[in-house]
Amino acid sequence: MKNYNFLFIIFLGIILSNCGNTKNGENSIFTFDNSNYKAHYISDDAISLGILNPNSKEIDSIVYFVNDKKVGFKKGNEKLNFNLKDQKLGYQNLKALVYFGGENSAATARIELVSNVTPKLLNYKIVNTYPHDTASFTEGFEFHNDTLCESTGQKGTSYFRKYDYKTGKVYKQIDLDSMYFGEGITFINGKLYQLTWQEKTGFIYDAKTFKLEKTFTFEKDIEGWGMTNDGTYIYQTDGTEKIWKMDPKTQKMMDHINVYSGESKIKAINELEWINGKIYTNVWQKDAIAVVNPNTGAVEGILNMSGLRKFLKVTPDDVLNGIAYNPKTKTIFVTGKNWNKMFEITVSE
Repeated sequence: MKNYNFLFIIFLGIILSNCGNTKNGENSIFTFDNSNYKAHYISDDAISLGILNPNSKEIDSIVYFVNDKKVGFKKGNEKLNFNLKDQKLGYQNLKALVYFGGENSAATARIELVSNVTPKLLNYKIVNTYPHDTASFTEGFEFHNDTLCESTGQKGTSYFRKYDYKTGKVYKQIDLDSMYFGEGITFINGKLYQLTWQEKTGFIYDAKTFKLEKTFTFEKDIEGWGMTNDGTYIYQTDGTEKIWKMDPKTQKMMDHINVYSGESKIKAINELEWINGKIYTNVWQKDAIAVVNPNTGAVEGILNMSGLRKFLKVTPDDVLNGIAYNPKTKTIFVTGKNWNKMFEITVSE
């Protein structure tokens, strides 16, 4: 694998994912032959799926599965060569269903698929600086019809508002009930969607009036963190390495990706923004923005934003969080929790 040490410096200590030691299922009859398995695989690799037969059973056939999807069938104790090209990054759960003497038994194992992409170190240029309300514990940040909208957290003080980013003048604000800790927002199909943190509750508002139209319960047992959309689907985070893909019409989870930078699983993915086909995301408590491929989860670029702190009156606990793309100016706005400023920037390689 390539050397990714510079990324660890930028992320200021993101913990490496477990090194993917292959695990065999507890099965006294058959186990996966993992003697040649590697700690990590990349999408260019293929893996040989085969089982050990210590009791010399007469095997009729084996059906192989990867992530519960059937990938092949072999007569006898033949091995199956499986190409990893189209698999999502993260752990791949392997299963072999072995048929013998009118019976069947399963063997299981897992391997870890990591990214083979070397992220580019990106540069930014500050175009303008604007005031930001220091009482705002920023969770969501998004432009809608050239107006900046922001949602905030903390129980008892959570709200979302739209305002003039040049002056700070608030056009409209909706306060959440004190039982809710507000999180990410996104606008799609004439609606405003909002998450809450640990209450497993989301809200759908009319995008023009901010009138509440629907309350929904999270389909998965997850926390609510950041939100964005690609014009068709909503993407949201839950405080792990996962980015979930949701159908806005049904609020059902369709899929998810795992975010990796090289061999490192990037946890605590937070606020999101869809920019030119990529997902830009804050990493919780890091002065960095990762640019993620939404199809694979591979980090393709890194923005080291630590240089912004010299312009701020903030504490180390006031973390970077808030990315909003203005399609009219083609610039990106960034801020943080309780920051006194927001920055309009351009990004280049």
